[in-house]
Amino acid sequence: MKSSAKKIELASVDDLFSTEEGRQDAKLEKIQEIPLSELHSFKNHPFKVKDDEAMMETADSIKQYGVLVPAIARPDPEGGYELVAGHRRHRASELAEKETMPVIVRDLDDDAATIIMVDSNLQRESLLPSERAFAYKMKLDAMKHQASRRVDLTCAQVGHKLDGKKSRDILAEQVGQSKNQIQRYIRLTELIPELMDMVDEKKIALNPAYELSFLKKEEQVDLLDAMDSEQATPSLSQAQRLKKYSQEGHLTLDMMRVIMGEEKKSDLDRVTFTSDTLRKYFPKSYTPQRMQETIIKLLEAWQKKRQRDQER
Repeated sequence: MKSSAKKIELASVDDLFSTEEGRQDAKLEKIQEIPLSELHSFKNHPFKVKDDEAMMETADSIKQYGVLVPAIARPDPEGGYELVAGHRRHRASELAEKETMPVIVRDLDDDAATIIMVDSNLQRESLLPSERAFAYKMKLDAMKHQASRRVDLTCAQVGHKLDGKKSRDILAEQVGQSKNQIQRYIRLTELIPELMDMVDEKKIALNPAYELSFLKKEEQVDLLDAMDSEQATPSLSQAQRLKKYSQEGHLTLDMMRVIMGEEKKSDLDRVTFTSDTLRKYFPKSYTPQRMQETIIKLLEAWQKKRQRDQER
């Protein structure tokens, strides 16, 4: 006689003695304490990590409280881990003489890792133009690559092209910049490092820098020579002319020197006094601020006198 009992599948010991909360927790990402020496910088990381005052404050905080927000890293095929987010915390931990730091390890492809790396740094208040330029370029390239893969997959599965906004539109919304402004920043990545440094140092403004990015690399090197010999940096109109002559194939070092040697309108409108010139007219105890206030008062009195003389 066959048994009518149904086959009963027994639960494992782990299932019997684990809770739903415990099973869910097992699926969560784990925070690991990883030696600092095993954490490597992200390839082509565009954000500068400086030992400035803010870094020293972070190091002091880590020395006292530890790293409160874990970094994110991915396994490095050549050994150790590649930092995706947390480069400043890593450096601050080194300055705080820590041996390890808390890290969440994720298996990320290049595109996903790039997007997380950029997003985690774009939140910072003060970003250099070079940092923003290379960050936008890296994220946009990663987003385009992801989108092309989705299109290929969709076409293969259902036979039509994936609809959606262009990557640049999405990036513009995410970072709160216009598409045009993003493109102008990305264009700055065509500058040679020396010119890009001058943009970061505010020696060259963004609009002239954008125009200069269209110069050939060898022309940009010559421009450094022309700027040095004339002790001047290009205005927007000068940069536009340099770009025009370059595109026409007529830009030479001599022409650059002539353009850079022009007297700018801003220079013609500026009156400059050195402190040595003014100091002999004031007591030694006068600060620059007090000297300026006194000069303004004297000018106002002189102007009133001229007005009275004219009324007579």
